[in-house]
Amino acid sequence: MAKVIMVQGTMSNVGKSLLTAGLCRVFTQDGYRVAPFKSQNMALNSFITKEGLEMGRAQVLQAQAAGVEPSVWMNPILLKPTDSTGSQVIVNGEVYGNLSARDYFARKTMFWPQIFEALRNLEKRADIIVIEGAGSPAEINLRSNDIVNMGLAQAVDAPVILVGDIDRGGVFAQLLGTLDLLDPEERSRVGGLVINKFRGDKTILDPGVKILEERGGIPVVGVVPYTPLQLEDEDSLSERFERREVGVIDLAVIRFPRISNYTDFDVFEQFPGVSVRYVDRTDRLGEPDLILLPGSKNTIDDLKWMRESGLEALVLQKSAHTPVFGICGGYQMMGGQIDDPDGVESGGSIRGMGLLPCATVLETGKVRTQFTGKMENVDGLFSGLSGLDIEGYEIHMGRTTPTECAGSSGTNDGAAVFTPNGTGYRRGDICGTYIHGFFDKGAVAGAVIEALAARKGISMDTMKAMDYDAIREREFGRLADTLREHMDMKKIYGMLREIRL
Repeated sequence: MAKVIMVQGTMSNVGKSLLTAGLCRVFTQDGYRVAPFKSQNMALNSFITKEGLEMGRAQVLQAQAAGVEPSVWMNPILLKPTDSTGSQVIVNGEVYGNLSARDYFARKTMFWPQIFEALRNLEKRADIIVIEGAGSPAEINLRSNDIVNMGLAQAVDAPVILVGDIDRGGVFAQLLGTLDLLDPEERSRVGGLVINKFRGDKTILDPGVKILEERGGIPVVGVVPYTPLQLEDEDSLSERFERREVGVIDLAVIRFPRISNYTDFDVFEQFPGVSVRYVDRTDRLGEPDLILLPGSKNTIDDLKWMRESGLEALVLQKSAHTPVFGICGGYQMMGGQIDDPDGVESGGSIRGMGLLPCATVLETGKVRTQFTGKMENVDGLFSGLSGLDIEGYEIHMGRTTPTECAGSSGTNDGAAVFTPNGTGYRRGDICGTYIHGFFDKGAVAGAVIEALAARKGISMDTMKAMDYDAIREREFGRLADTLREHMDMKKIYGMLREIRL
């Protein structure tokens, strides 16, 4: 039987996802077959498996850390917020439906069979399953019928590592307060505490660690230092969103309220002198070298937000001399119109930005497919992309078709098909595509940076540009080394327990 361990946190964004990924890599390095698992994930960053099924990107990252193919069994329930009170519910990789928070809370225990089925499938292929919780196990209004924190730990007899974030302050209150709000059986499951994101001299922290162990009655199994990593983090609280520095080459990503799959641009962070800024106000756009419109879980509402905030008008103004690139929802916005006859989002029709000669009709069926292709001849600023291999995936609800101006080759207004198989269009230096991961190959990202640099009359060294999967491998190694040095792996191995299903 597989053994299991669970990582829970005192709150969201304490580092559960990356610690889970790190443990997956350590166990894998030690020769075990490892699988990550999160019964219910709420995130707008998602991925399409080889089977065409949808899952959260956090578990994809953890699967990559474990050196295994991502599978929906690792994330049987994915919640993708559509507004402040509702989400699209994905079960076993397929759309179950849109539910309000209240309706989902009332129904969530009906998904126990899918959760257990997923774990049984993982158990067949793994020696160790590393489970990630969600938010905090001490949310007293959500603890009844819990399927993702202590409720799941009890159901499968999993020991728990409880993680607190010292970088936010109050880590002792976080950990002791969480333990105090657990009932005795839940508390008995916690086998170790971890203080995460520590900066400074640990000897100054040691007296607090001693008091924490005395009052909590549970050993501290790690004080993990703050370690900047080029790895994906969970969407809504990402530190990336707060960056303001402007580099020699500046990329501005419009930060929609319902931004999704912003990890499409992480690969650019490897280039010295290149800044990737997330912009949600007109006064922060500045004079970027490239404007990026990312994916969106609600394209129509986010387009309305752009219009009302003044960002649409400003982007349109700058598009006369600044290249614009949209992916998925951002690409849909760039066309002439978006129609929603079936009420997939908010219904009705809305005028698009008019940057590209295409229009979108939202449809109830979701396109979910991986993509491999080669760029055809591209002229203009991005001519360096010609002939390069592209890999990624499509995940969208809608069909985008050319208007009368767009042909398979250039037309009199410069419009053309951009990416293979008609998955994108281009007009001059204004480009859009449905392909997530478009830039992930180092040659593609490097070609874009070289083009932007040449446009400014400067040169950038992109010879060492790495594919994003190579960047991840390097960072997984750094993460595993950090955990081995700063966590008591002997105690963690001692906590492992055979899963009960």
